[in-house]
Amino acid sequence: MPELPEVEVLTRHLDPALRGKTIRDVRVHRAKSTRPTSARAMRAKLVGAKFISVTRRAKYLLFQLKTPRRDPFTLLGHLGMTGRMYVQPANAPLPKHAAVTFGLGRRTFVFEDTRYFGRLTLDLSPLETLGPEPLGDDFDGSILHAALRRSTQAIKPKLLDQKTLAGVGNIYASEALWRSGISPRRAARRLTHAQCAALAASIREVLAEAIACGSTVPLDFAGTARRDRLFYYGSTTGTQGFEERLRVYNRADEPCDHCTTSIRKITQASRSTYFCPQCQRG
Repeated sequence: MPELPEVEVLTRHLDPALRGKTIRDVRVHRAKSTRPTSARAMRAKLVGAKFISVTRRAKYLLFQLKTPRRDPFTLLGHLGMTGRMYVQPANAPLPKHAAVTFGLGRRTFVFEDTRYFGRLTLDLSPLETLGPEPLGDDFDGSILHAALRRSTQAIKPKLLDQKTLAGVGNIYASEALWRSGISPRRAARRLTHAQCAALAASIREVLAEAIACGSTVPLDFAGTARRDRLFYYGSTTGTQGFEERLRVYNRADEPCDHCTTSIRKITQASRSTYFCPQCQRG
């Protein structure tokens, strides 16, 4: 499942590739991928529109567009579990699982999705219930403490609640908890102000590092490279993604970098959690 850093890196690559381009044709190859927006509504709204920018909110891509006779509007993208978005030459064959494509003249924007859990839609309602952005200027320990103070849920699955914090996923929640020395099983409301401050800082640090690492990796957006690393839409052979820098995630039974205690794996809310039982007591 793509997380905030992967979506942010993809956004930064798509923005210059799409900015100023006009959509000349819209093809919905899989109706499910644009729900609840119909294929007809997509074509009526998007043909003739020009890309202004591509930004991100939580794990969503926000495509800002405008037409000469209408106010600017937003197209919402979500990659689901297996989605890819990239621009390819117009004469290149479309992938087998192309869900939506936009003709841009000499180039084609492709939304490819093997399992069809992703979305490219005009429906913006998923944005309405999102919590604060962890990389936003207004996010800190006080904001986090206020969001957690009434929750009896364990802190690790609570961090995955997008109403609590927008964009943090399974990988980076485990990493941030390890960095801040907090047990993933600790009740969210039992975190002190100091622990929330440390956790908020760790969340920002691990996300920023992952984005910085991904931004330097030459990306194969069509996913044709044999080695498909953490940046799931494809890294070119010989590059190193952030996966190699993970301290606890997917490292069960390996020694902790701090104390050499074996990393443990448990299941919380049907998701795998990795932690050090020595460094993250309680």
